[in-house]
Amino acid sequence: MYFHIDLDAFFASVEQNDHPELKGKPVVVGAQHGQRGVVSTCSYEARRYGIHSAMPINEAYRRCPQAFFLPVRMNRYIEISDTIIKLFGDFTPDVHQVSIDEASLDMTGTERLWGPPEKAALLIKAAVASASGLSVSIGVAANRYIAKIACGLKKPDGLVLVPPGTEEAFMRSLALRDIWGAGEKTRERFAELGIKSVSNLADYNLNLLQSLFGRAGGEFLFTVCRGQDPGIYTQEARSKSIGTETTFGNDVIDSETISAVLLQICQELSQRLYRENYSANGLQLKLRYEDFSTLTTRSSRPAAFTCMDEIYAQAMKLFNQKWNGRPIRLIGLSLFGFNVDVSQPELFTTRESRAGQLEKAVFEVNRSGLGTLTRARLLKQPTKPENSEPNPEKLL
Repeated sequence: MYFHIDLDAFFASVEQNDHPELKGKPVVVGAQHGQRGVVSTCSYEARRYGIHSAMPINEAYRRCPQAFFLPVRMNRYIEISDTIIKLFGDFTPDVHQVSIDEASLDMTGTERLWGPPEKAALLIKAAVASASGLSVSIGVAANRYIAKIACGLKKPDGLVLVPPGTEEAFMRSLALRDIWGAGEKTRERFAELGIKSVSNLADYNLNLLQSLFGRAGGEFLFTVCRGQDPGIYTQEARSKSIGTETTFGNDVIDSETISAVLLQICQELSQRLYRENYSANGLQLKLRYEDFSTLTTRSSRPAAFTCMDEIYAQAMKLFNQKWNGRPIRLIGLSLFGFNVDVSQPELFTTRESRAGQLEKAVFEVNRSGLGTLTRARLLKQPTKPENSEPNPEKLL
């Protein structure tokens, strides 16, 4: 059985946990009002106003000006994420980290240790709450795709089990909006065709679906409607790659939004490199378009990346080379070509290597608990709306 585990509203939940005075209040983590950028995560209180990740920050402010707009504290989030991912390793050796706040666990053969799936899931929930104060939602199923969908059905703090053999019936019971991977454009096409439920969609044969949604899109829909895994994750050994990806709530064509998300991903990847004492000289970009077709491209270089700016520059180069302007539903980056970082000081250092040394120094200060340092362009001062509590000085 597979467990798909998602940390509920992760960045915002960390802020509310670190600052209890924010619990129960709308919290938006990302760029600051008046700045260019997007929402990274928001609390469930903010989601009631229609705010979601990757939304332009000024639109989020328009919808909920009374929210607390806080900067991204990536070091803190990675610290907590690492703690929780390691905790998952106590339950099974097969942990596939999907992103900073998501993981897929293969729990096959662990029943003797943790009992049946429901009991094991509750034990994991309790362990995460004890270690971090945070809640997780868990989906349990015989394949990763069904577990992924089940995970999102009863958030926050949800637990949904899909018994083996019931995958197709489970999919047929869902609304079209519950199909993970079917974005806004696809749902519009469903409406045009008079398709009102997953059960309706499952009655279409493969040839018809491919004629209506394209070869890749038709095959994807045909597969998932029958409760089968289309291969949403490519499992690579942790020693071979470090990667993360973002699925947009709505398909995105705005280059500013995409570049902001790539910058955040690059920061996460660089911090994970420092934490694990690795260096990497290769980068892979993954794009999934509105029709479910997926493109991957990669490049490597003789020397390892020395700082986040180099990773971001390479990511943007790959993106600009390959993006054709079509709406994007998912974007991801992976680093490869690893070595343990045994770099020695050089007589003549480049601007990039000095930047990397500074980033590592900042990372060590933040990890030590002596303070919080970051780049100005990534973390701005919190914005406190007028006539709202708590005092923003408590957040500094």
